[in-house]
Amino acid sequence: MLTYGQEFTIRGQVNNSENTPIAFANVTAMSSDSLNLGVITSENGHFVISNLKKKIYTLKVSFIGFKTYETTLLVDKDIDFGILILEENIEQLHGITIIAKNPTVKRLVDRFIFNVENSTLSNGNVLDILKHTPGVLINEEKITVKNGEPTIYINDRKVHLSSSEVLQLLEGTSADNIKSVEVITNPPAKYEAEGGSVLNIITKKNIISGYNGSILGSVKHGSEFPKYSLGSSHFFKTKKISTYLNYNINPKKDYINNTEFINFIDNNSVVSSWETAYEKRQKFSNHNINGSIIYDLDDHNSFGFFTNLLFAPRDNTKMDVYSSTEIYDFDSELESTFNTLNKSVNEIFNFAFTLDYAHKFKREGEKISANIHHTNYDFSSFQNVDTDYFYPNEIEPYLNNRFQTFSSQVIKLYTGQMDYELPISDSSEFEAGLKISSIDSENIIRQYIYEDEVKQDDINNSDTFLYDEMNYAIYSSFSNQTDNWSIKAGLRVEYTNLEGNSLTTDQDNVQHYVKFFPALSILKNLNKKNTLYIEYNRRIYRPRYQELNPFKFFLNDNVYTTGDPKLKPQIDDVFTLGYTFNKKYTLEAYYRYENNPTLEIVFQDNDTNILKYINTNIDTSISYGLDFSTYTKIINRWHMNAMASLFYYGNKFYALESNNTLESKNKWSVYFEIGNYFSFLKDNSLTADVSLLYISPYADGPSIISDRLGLDINLRKSLWKNRASISLGVSDIFNTKNYNQTTKYLNQDILLKSRIENRLVMFGFNYKFGNTHLKNNQKEIDLEERNRLGSKKNNH
Repeated sequence: MLTYGQEFTIRGQVNNSENTPIAFANVTAMSSDSLNLGVITSENGHFVISNLKKKIYTLKVSFIGFKTYETTLLVDKDIDFGILILEENIEQLHGITIIAKNPTVKRLVDRFIFNVENSTLSNGNVLDILKHTPGVLINEEKITVKNGEPTIYINDRKVHLSSSEVLQLLEGTSADNIKSVEVITNPPAKYEAEGGSVLNIITKKNIISGYNGSILGSVKHGSEFPKYSLGSSHFFKTKKISTYLNYNINPKKDYINNTEFINFIDNNSVVSSWETAYEKRQKFSNHNINGSIIYDLDDHNSFGFFTNLLFAPRDNTKMDVYSSTEIYDFDSELESTFNTLNKSVNEIFNFAFTLDYAHKFKREGEKISANIHHTNYDFSSFQNVDTDYFYPNEIEPYLNNRFQTFSSQVIKLYTGQMDYELPISDSSEFEAGLKISSIDSENIIRQYIYEDEVKQDDINNSDTFLYDEMNYAIYSSFSNQTDNWSIKAGLRVEYTNLEGNSLTTDQDNVQHYVKFFPALSILKNLNKKNTLYIEYNRRIYRPRYQELNPFKFFLNDNVYTTGDPKLKPQIDDVFTLGYTFNKKYTLEAYYRYENNPTLEIVFQDNDTNILKYINTNIDTSISYGLDFSTYTKIINRWHMNAMASLFYYGNKFYALESNNTLESKNKWSVYFEIGNYFSFLKDNSLTADVSLLYISPYADGPSIISDRLGLDINLRKSLWKNRASISLGVSDIFNTKNYNQTTKYLNQDILLKSRIENRLVMFGFNYKFGNTHLKNNQKEIDLEERNRLGSKKNNH
């Protein structure tokens, strides 16, 4: 028998039409006496409304971009609605079905999510989406988040290519199948401890059997050369099998025109000045193939095979660098000139294969998955360097020098991984996992010199470097979410055993270390529109394999690059305090301490007049600042994405060419990026993007980088009921993104003026065919260590 005053509960889960949970949906229970009770759904879409009296209530469930669900019911007992499906908000315009959705941003406890599914951004490529994503900056063929390069994931599977190769992959992949981008500035323990922020690109899921595909391409033309991009994606699904295949190619030529000024110093006086003009022409034609086959054995078990194949053929991977150096004495009188022609060809084969198994238990959300992975990376390079030396006003060289270099790197990577997910309740979850990695690397350099036009081995600059590494990792994490509080805490522990051996010098480097990587995120919903959160994370940056090579790789007679097999891993501790108000505006204060950062630093040897680019550990670096970001609607058809940062960067480094003294460099800086997105016509089929970027002078190790300013404009028109689109735009309209790099302290005085093709006129197209209502089940997997295959990008 019911008693007067008894209270009841309504619970349920809110999903979309794809049966995917909707987080942060509004759920309210309204009664005739105007007593309203409301909650928002959890990350898993769950909601619970308690303390309900016996009476009639109207239950409403709403979320932006979806139709509001409404029902009236008598509450005289506890009610479980199970799963409630929200339908997308669809408008009918002249017989054409248009899904009227704008990109939205929502914050979870450890990340924010940029939802772009079925938005106007879906007509471009994936790189276009990242350019619009709040907090993401794309500049100089590099993606950055919070002043650092993020790790790229697709469906929680890591993509490990170099910065430029990642951009080519994303530019050659259609955005039509992208659901959202997760910007994870505080990665939980589940993610690799390697790297800083994480960009996780989430694709849609296949729910309909059939086939669809797309083809897209673009051409960009700078002051010197055109750059092309062409890609095609294909999806096919049956009842049990889902397949995906993407192929893209990026034939292009780049032009760089740098000028370098060096003052060589003795006893605090300039004894010689060198001025060098570089003209660099580089040709690429990378081929990238991504594929997957997923077989659903039943509702609880699935198998997957994934592959990523990258190859850069020798015939189309070439570089010519012509440089002319003028040498002046202490009275600024021209002493001599030398001209160098460096012609090189490279070849890359990077093949990766993964087998995956996943089992879903009967308990909703409980899951175990395992995978094994193999990468085979093969890089080879050959360069020929000719230098002629001239006295002033002479046309015949008084000396010429020639050398050749062959280098290769073969890396074999094997990993095994297992993960387990367990929902403890509607509001809490436990995760755990382990991983084992084995890396075997062989690096060879052979240098040849010519004496009296006879080719000879240069034994002093030839070597073989062997590197082996084993890594063992285990992690666990716990998350809990209530109406007002969210918390996620985890710990990852990694043990590393490595050995590097230089056969020529017989130098061994053996290291064993255990590192702990805690992660904590706490979020407090002050009310429906305002949120306060605090985060802490520890991360590691292991040296890239190329940075460990002790070879001296000469670019000309007086410039070489070299690595250090004794490099230590960089450990970062990051603290963040953030506040989001009115759901649109976010302020973040952060502090980051970096121990043993690895940098490539340029040093001048004032005794031999040699310029050295050395990969080395600096002592420490500290940065802190205040960030502001927003993604908001100004008026109908005008959205704005803005980010601004005021930050301080200071570091301590060892002056290797100045008695190894400990020096410091620090600077306050500011940058901001404002993107404006406009839509026109009744069906929103014409869009325009106008973005402005500014970066003030900032410190980078011992160097100061000058300010940069860039304005980009892009137009896109959708055609044929959204089956196709064309775009036209200009990047860096005023050609103001080039910069100067100044390195000046003690006996070091170097100025580099970098001039590349930043101003580009762009034209692109995208065409979708087959069943365009079919949704993507693309799934990519890759491992942490593949990210270390590439070396850092440089322009020297």
